[in-house]
Amino acid sequence: MKKLAIVLGALAVLVVAALVILPSLVPADKIRAEVVSQVKAATGRDLTIDGKVAVSAFPSLSVQVNSVALSNPAGFQGKELVRLGALDLKLKLLPILSGKVEVDSFVLVDPVISLEVDRQGRGNWVFETAKSEAKSAETKTEGKSADSSGGATLSDISLGEVRIDNGKLTFVDAKAGTREEVDAINLGIELKNLDTPLKAKGGLRYHGKVIDITADLSKPRALIEGATSPLDLSVAADTVKLALKGQASLGAVEGDLDLTVPSVRGLVLWATGKPLDAPGSGLETFAVKGKLAAGGTKVALSQAAIALDAIKATGDFAVDTGGARPSLKGKLDVAALDVNPYLPPEQPATAKSGGGGSAGGGAAGKSDWSDETIDASGLKAADVDFALSLGSLTVKKIKVGKSALRVVLVGGKMTADLSQFELYQGSGKGKVMLDGSQPGIGLDATFQLKNLAAEPFLADAAGFDRIAGTGAFDIQVAGRGKSERALVSSLSGKGAVTFLNGAIKGINLAEMVRNVGSAFTTGGGTQKTDFAELGGTFTITNGIVTNKDLALKSPLLRVEGAGTVELPPRTVHYRVTPKAVASLEGQGGKSDLGGVAVPVIVEGPWENLSFRPDLEALAKGKAQEALQGAIDKKLGGSTGGSNIPLPINPGSLFGR
Repeated sequence: MKKLAIVLGALAVLVVAALVILPSLVPADKIRAEVVSQVKAATGRDLTIDGKVAVSAFPSLSVQVNSVALSNPAGFQGKELVRLGALDLKLKLLPILSGKVEVDSFVLVDPVISLEVDRQGRGNWVFETAKSEAKSAETKTEGKSADSSGGATLSDISLGEVRIDNGKLTFVDAKAGTREEVDAINLGIELKNLDTPLKAKGGLRYHGKVIDITADLSKPRALIEGATSPLDLSVAADTVKLALKGQASLGAVEGDLDLTVPSVRGLVLWATGKPLDAPGSGLETFAVKGKLAAGGTKVALSQAAIALDAIKATGDFAVDTGGARPSLKGKLDVAALDVNPYLPPEQPATAKSGGGGSAGGGAAGKSDWSDETIDASGLKAADVDFALSLGSLTVKKIKVGKSALRVVLVGGKMTADLSQFELYQGSGKGKVMLDGSQPGIGLDATFQLKNLAAEPFLADAAGFDRIAGTGAFDIQVAGRGKSERALVSSLSGKGAVTFLNGAIKGINLAEMVRNVGSAFTTGGGTQKTDFAELGGTFTITNGIVTNKDLALKSPLLRVEGAGTVELPPRTVHYRVTPKAVASLEGQGGKSDLGGVAVPVIVEGPWENLSFRPDLEALAKGKAQEALQGAIDKKLGGSTGGSNIPLPINPGSLFGR
C-alpha cells in the first residue's frame, strides 16, 4: 500500500510538472498560425494577431491573446469587422478531465465591433464560407445526437467571470447614409451553472448619455431547452426608463411593462440628434404601464394605462408585422383630450380691406386651396381596426362632449364611423370614408346633428357670432381629386339646415323694411333680427353649393333667400328678401304671405362678406311701390301715390 501511495504521488507530481512544462513546449507562433488558418477556413476572413500569445495549463488552462483583428470583406468602408485589445480565456482544468466546461474567466478588453451595410444592402457580418460549412456539417451530423461525440455540450457549461471592458460598437448604413455609435460598453455576467440564475449588469454610452442595464434570468437551462424562465430586465437613462418583469422563452417575452419618458422631445433629440419636428408645446412627459407580449412578428400591449402630458387613457393594442402590411388592432379610452398643446400657434389675423357693409361689395377672395398632389400613401401603410372613445375633446376653442369613433383601414380605404357625438348641447353621428387606393383621394361623408347651440359653437369654431338659435344639420357629400382644389371642385351632395328660436346679429331686417338707409348705417353690433325658424335645403354640384328655399319666419316678418356658395374660389353670391307681413305666426307659419319686400345682396369672399340693398330694384321703384301699396291697404284706400311721405330715402343710400 505504501508503494502504491508513492507511485500515485509520483504520478501526480509528473502530471503537475507536465502541465507546467507543456505550454513551453508548444511554440506560440505555431498556435498563432493554426488559429489564423482555422478562422480563414471557417469565415473566409483574415485574422491578424499582432500581439503576444500566451498559453498556460496550471492552475487553469488559459489563453491570452493581444491585439486581434478580423477583416472586412472587399467593398466595405472599414478594414475590420472586429478588433480586440486583448482576449483572456481561462478554463478550470479538473472539470475538463471529467467532460465538463467551466469558464473561470472570459474577458474582452477594448473590443471594437464595426457593423456595416453597403449600398447593395449587404451586411459585413454575413460569412458566406461559414454558411456553406454549416450546411456541410449539418449533412454530416444528420441523424446523430448532439452528444454522440461524447464531448462537452452547452448543458455542461459553467461561467465564472465573464466581462466586457470598454467596448465600442458602430453601425454604418451606406444605403441609408446613417451612422450610429455606442461606446463605453462595460458588462459583467454571472452564471455559476445553467441551473442557477444568470445575472448581467453593466452599461453603455449613447450620444453622450450613459444607459444602465441589469438583467436577471432565473432558469437559463429551461430557456435553452425551449421552456420559459422568469425574467427581470431594467434599462435606465436620463431620457428613458424601462422595466419588464415576466417570462421569457426563445424568441418571445411577456410580462409587466413600465416605461417612463421625462420628455418625448428630449428623447427624440437625444436619439436622433435633431429636435422633434412637431408643433406646439406638448409631447413632454410620457408613461405606459401594461401587460406586454412580444414574439416573432407580433407585439401586444393589454390593460395599458397611458399618460401623455395631461392626457390620461387606457387601452389595448396589438401589432403584427408579418403580413403584406403591418396590422394594428386596438382600442383607446381617453377621459379628456385637449389637442391644443400639439397644434401650431395661431397666426395673427391679417388686415382686411373694405368694410363689411360697403355698398360696392367685396371682391372675390383668393382661394387658399392647395394645388399640390395629395399624398394618400399613408392610407396604404397599414391595416387598422381601432376604436376610440372620448369623454371630451378640445380643439382650439371648440369643445366636444362624449364621443365614440371606430376607424377601419384596409388596402388604402378608410372608414371612420362616428357613432356618438355630443357638441354644444347637441348630439349627432356621422361617417367618413376615404379612398386612397387610386391616385388622389376619394371622399364620401354623411353627418347628422340636432339641438346644436349655434351661437357658442360658431363663435368657437369660426369666430362667427352672427347666428343664434338651436341648429340641426343633415349633410351628405362626396368627391374625388388629386389635390385639395380638385377635390373641392368635384364635391357633390345635398343637405338641410334648420335653426329654431334664434336671431341674425348685425342686421335688423325689420328696421330695413321701415328705413332702408338706416338699416345699413346705424346700430352696428346691436342690430339683430329675431326669428322663430330659419332653414333651408341645398345641393352641391362640382363644388358649388346652391340654395333656393331659405326661409326665415318671425312675427310680422318673413325672409326668403337664394343663391350660391362657391367652394373652389371661396366666395358667396346670395340674395335675401325680407317682407313685412300682417301675421303674428312665427315657427311653422306660412312663408309666402304678401308684404313689403326689400332685397338684400350678400356677396364677396368668405373672409370679407358685404351686405347691401338691391340698388337696381330700388332704382326701378319696385320696393317703393310695394311699400306704398302696403300703406294704402293699411289705411283702407289709395294715398294717391305722394300724399303720404314714405320713410325710404334712396338718396341716403348713396350719402346724399
